[in-house]
Amino acid sequence: MEKLKEKYINEHSRFMDIDGIQVHYRDEGEGFPLLLLHGAFSSLHTFDDWAHALAKDYRIIRLDLPGFGLTGSTAATDYTRDTYMSCLHTFLQNLGIEQCDIAGSSLGGWIAWEFVLEYPASIRKMILIGSAGYIERKDFPLPFKMAQTPFLNKLIKYITPRNMVERFLKEVYCDQTKITDQIIDRYQDLFLMDGNRDAFISIANTKFERNEEDIKNIKSPALILWGAEDKWIPLEHAHRFKNELPNAELIVYEEVGHIPMEEIPGQSARDVKAFLTK
Repeated sequence: MEKLKEKYINEHSRFMDIDGIQVHYRDEGEGFPLLLLHGAFSSLHTFDDWAHALAKDYRIIRLDLPGFGLTGSTAATDYTRDTYMSCLHTFLQNLGIEQCDIAGSSLGGWIAWEFVLEYPASIRKMILIGSAGYIERKDFPLPFKMAQTPFLNKLIKYITPRNMVERFLKEVYCDQTKITDQIIDRYQDLFLMDGNRDAFISIANTKFERNEEDIKNIKSPALILWGAEDKWIPLEHAHRFKNELPNAELIVYEEVGHIPMEEIPGQSARDVKAFLTK
C-alpha cells in the first residue's frame, strides 16, 4: 500500500475517513465544484487530463470510490446503491459542499444519476460519460462476465496477468496506439491492491437496485458524452438517456471508445467547459 501511495498520490491527494474507509480523493482548482466519478476497473486517475484542463476555472473534486483505487475495499464487502449514495453524501458534507456539478463515467455515471435522484438539490448540472443505467446483466462488459463466472473469477482474483489488463483496455480504447505501458501499469497496479480484486468480484455479482424508470424525473441540465465505438455500453444507450432526460444534450465522438476523457481529453474537456458555462 505504501509503495502504491508513493506512486499514485500527489500534492492534491487527501484521505478522508468515511465509516471506517479511508477514501482517497483529490481537491484542486477554484470555482464552482465539479465532482468526478470514475467507472469500474478504474480510479480517479482516469480524469487526470480533465483536472489539468478544468482546474483553472472550476474546483475539481474526484475520489476513488469504495472498492477501487487507493480507497480499496470495505470491511463489510457491501457495494450496494445505498453504500455509494451514503458515501458521496457524507463526502460532500465533510467538504462543506452544498451544491456542485457532477460527472460520472460508466459505473460512475450510474452512481451520478442515482445521486441526482436521491439528492436533487445538491446537483446543479450532470454529465454522463458512457454511463451505465439501462444495461442488463447478460450484456455486461467482459471483466464483469469473467467475475460472474466460476473458475474465470478465480483468474481475476488470484492471477490477473498484465496481458489480461491490456485486453480490457483494448476494449475501452478505440485508438489502440494511445494505450501506453504507463496506462497499463496504472490500471494493473491499482487493481492488484489488496482487497480490490475481491471488491470487484463482489460488485460484479451484486444485484443493484436501479431506478432507471425515474430518470425522466431528473430536472438538472444534462450533457451526455459517448464514444461511437463504445464496446462496453452501446451507443443506443446514449440515445435512450437523451430521449428520457427532459433537459439533455448529446455529443457522440466518432472513432472513440468507452472513456473519452482518456482517449480524447482535450476535446471532451472543452465540451464539458462549454456545457458548464451556459
